[in-house]
Amino acid sequence: MIVNCARYDQGCRREGDLSLAQAAEAARETGSFVWVGIAEPSAEEFDALAEQFDLHELAVEDALHAHQLPKVEMYGETMLVVVKTAQYVDSDEVIELGELVIFVHATFIIVVRHGDGPLTAVRERMERRTDLLAHGPGAVLYAILDHVVDDYELAAQGVDVDIQQVESDVFSPEVTNPAQRIYKLEREVLAFYAAVAPLAEAVSGLARGHYELIPDPLQEYFRDVHDHLRRASGRVNAFRELLTSALQANLTQVSVRQNEDMRKISAWVAILAVPTMIAGIYGMNFDHMPELHERYGYPVVLLVILVACLLLYRRFKRSGWL
Repeated sequence: MIVNCARYDQGCRREGDLSLAQAAEAARETGSFVWVGIAEPSAEEFDALAEQFDLHELAVEDALHAHQLPKVEMYGETMLVVVKTAQYVDSDEVIELGELVIFVHATFIIVVRHGDGPLTAVRERMERRTDLLAHGPGAVLYAILDHVVDDYELAAQGVDVDIQQVESDVFSPEVTNPAQRIYKLEREVLAFYAAVAPLAEAVSGLARGHYELIPDPLQEYFRDVHDHLRRASGRVNAFRELLTSALQANLTQVSVRQNEDMRKISAWVAILAVPTMIAGIYGMNFDHMPELHERYGYPVVLLVILVACLLLYRRFKRSGWL
């Protein structure tokens, strides 16, 4: 579905949305470029788009099937940029990943969106920055990447809060076992890292001026995006290490608690063994046994059992087993 299709002259948007045929015609005029936004296109829609803008068949295949790694590739005079979007859903503690497939040419930019991640705010912001839009499609690419990387940082903040909660649970005096939550967060962080890390290398080439489609005045803007992206990548990588450490600490805590429980059980078994042994002896049906017919034999035996149990309890208590 075509979300927006407009023509820009010298950084200013012309009134009215265009059809694909009109956009392709406008892209051929000097000093103009068109910005086309498409969400979840069907094969028929994309075939029409590829025909109007003469897109390479391999690039079209990537855009249709999605699930590509972040990358920057050139197909003739058209640049293909694949970017993963990220939104953190705190209630479910999951990172929802989408995908943007961007075709950049000197006279047009086509943004194909899969999943969540609307770019309406990016378009509105850039239309107020006519000085940047005057540099052409490269400026739009910068604005999209800047927006995506800002979302990375917001998602990282959400993950950071949950990791702090996990660490508190691991070292809490209460008996908890957040292993399932740690595994779930680690899985989300791994997917997040797979989206962020490859993009840093791809944006590095844009920041260093390896592509003619990026004018020199825009390179400092891409360097800024690259710096933010490297920081986000390092932060996500640190999350992986924190979660691994938290999982190991949790397993250690569980092992310690199990050992403590076993010591308590063993101590109580040892204490209960005394009355069990004495009662077992006097439960044997012999006529001639010590204290069997004495008047105070029964209370004496009970006293011996009580004293022995108290001495054992005191010993285990002092040694930390109880």
